[in-house]
Amino acid sequence: MDPWRIDDFAHALTSLSDNTVAAYRSDVQSFADWCARSELLDPGAVKRTTIRRYLAHLTTRQFARRSIARKIAAIRRYYRWLLSNGVVQVDPTSGVSVPAGDGRLPRVLDQRELSGLLDAPADEHEPVWRRTRDDAVLELLYGSGLRVGELCGLTVSSVSVADGVAHVWGKGSKERRVPISEPAAAALRRWIEIRHDVLPVDAGDVLFGNERGKPLTPRDVRRIVDRRSPSPTHPHALRHTFATHLLDGGADLRAVQELLGHTDVATTQRYTHVSRERLSAAYREAHPRA
Repeated sequence: MDPWRIDDFAHALTSLSDNTVAAYRSDVQSFADWCARSELLDPGAVKRTTIRRYLAHLTTRQFARRSIARKIAAIRRYYRWLLSNGVVQVDPTSGVSVPAGDGRLPRVLDQRELSGLLDAPADEHEPVWRRTRDDAVLELLYGSGLRVGELCGLTVSSVSVADGVAHVWGKGSKERRVPISEPAAAALRRWIEIRHDVLPVDAGDVLFGNERGKPLTPRDVRRIVDRRSPSPTHPHALRHTFATHLLDGGADLRAVQELLGHTDVATTQRYTHVSRERLSAAYREAHPRA
């Protein structure tokens, strides 16, 4: 039996999304592999000095501070789980300080980038079905502010184009109702009309599929953005842009929190800083006495 019990730990993370569980599993496995190189073969052999040496190792490897903070958070949660199950008697992460995140603001797409993603002319060599699907995917990411995992988990029955709403399963298996923009609704209608030509019957109710007739994955979504974007970006930038544009337009912070599916309003508040910075930049560029 594996003394680290990483699979058992991952299976216990029932309140987290699949992506977060995968990240935590990977972070703890990387730590266990690093410990093995120092002949620390079980979690009980780890001391507080071990955690601090691992922090130094990650820093030397030039991981971003935010990545280091996430990795240590995963290890901290892992040891809390070990402690609660009687596997260890001491939590070596207790009292270990973690470097704060770098505070970078979310990147907001400019109008050229948005137009390139959403309104670029069709490539005559591109299959019609793929263009139709990609239109619907990108309009939903920007128009409804969905996480990539949420979009990939959509089903035909979870979307009501006529009512302009979608029922989304977010982090922590929490369901929320989000509006669908008019351009997204139009794109979805076109996609649903030809969806059966792409996805086989045994694909079930899944809304989006890939070239192999399988459910769309986050990697597939990344490829869609890479094909369409006029400059390098990430699918999550569409969610950042959605939130910032709402706040630019005067939307209530609590409403944006609900639309994004944030448990804590503090997570949403970072977008207010982006919005204020954009307004300040506009003022400096446009006002004659700025």
